[in-house]
Amino acid sequence: MTKWTNKNIPSQHGRTAVVTGAGGLGYEDALALARAGASIVIAGRDSRKGAEAVAAIKNAVPDAQVRFGKVDLANLASVAGFAAQLAQEQDSLDLLINNAGVMTPPTRRATSDGFELQFGTNYLGHFALTAHLLPLLKRGRRPRVVTIGSIAARQGAINFDDLQAERGYKPGPVYSQSKLACIMFAFELSRRSKAAGWGVESLAAHPGVSRTNLLPNGAGQWSAAGMARRFLPFLFQPAWQGALPTLYAATDPAARDGAYYGPDRLGGTRGYPTKEKPPKQALDTSVAARLWDVSQELTSVGFL
Repeated sequence: MTKWTNKNIPSQHGRTAVVTGAGGLGYEDALALARAGASIVIAGRDSRKGAEAVAAIKNAVPDAQVRFGKVDLANLASVAGFAAQLAQEQDSLDLLINNAGVMTPPTRRATSDGFELQFGTNYLGHFALTAHLLPLLKRGRRPRVVTIGSIAARQGAINFDDLQAERGYKPGPVYSQSKLACIMFAFELSRRSKAAGWGVESLAAHPGVSRTNLLPNGAGQWSAAGMARRFLPFLFQPAWQGALPTLYAATDPAARDGAYYGPDRLGGTRGYPTKEKPPKQALDTSVAARLWDVSQELTSVGFL
């Protein structure tokens, strides 16, 4: 593909989408989908930020069909409640973008269910959300799930002996594990959908290195990463461009089920969407199957 941009998004009229995350990449995803005609639920935990995102999109796209849905991915009861409410409001879902996340808090924190915050939010929250929304997705038109990884996943490993980093917490490696888990989930969901005949496509994407608040919100504005984000902005591509691989995976007919997309330049850190070779460890199907089983046990959800 040659410099694929938002202008290449096919019409999304008649399609419904859920995008997790009200700011940064999630906002850019929702804005682009609204411009293409989709009906969107922006799902996030902060009602104020959600209302601001909805207002901004409606200001940019006056006829946008967009609303906010409250969900805390660090709380499994909230995830289940959001999905139940959505099922009352609509009969099907065409697109789910598992985007929201936290990145490298300096000390170990836990979700309300006792999981390490990054693994629990970035991965387990989205795993549970997808499971709860699967019945709606199975009734969708050409349904797709796009789960967001990271270039940090290249250094990731699934540590089954200490998944929740209880014996040792290092922010970077724990973040890498959570994002590797997201990619492996995307691939395993694709395989299981094909085997079970669910008809749901599952793809993974990553934004390269993009100018969002993920770093300062997680590591802190005065951390090395936060300082780089604030004072060296030229190192980061704009959020709208970082969102392009996700939008390509979500909307383009040429995007392939079970594939991985990212930026095409400078080692995947910036540029325009391209099909990318996943991290080698993300292709280990035995680890992926074990992770799936462990995740079902931890979250008490099933894919039916």
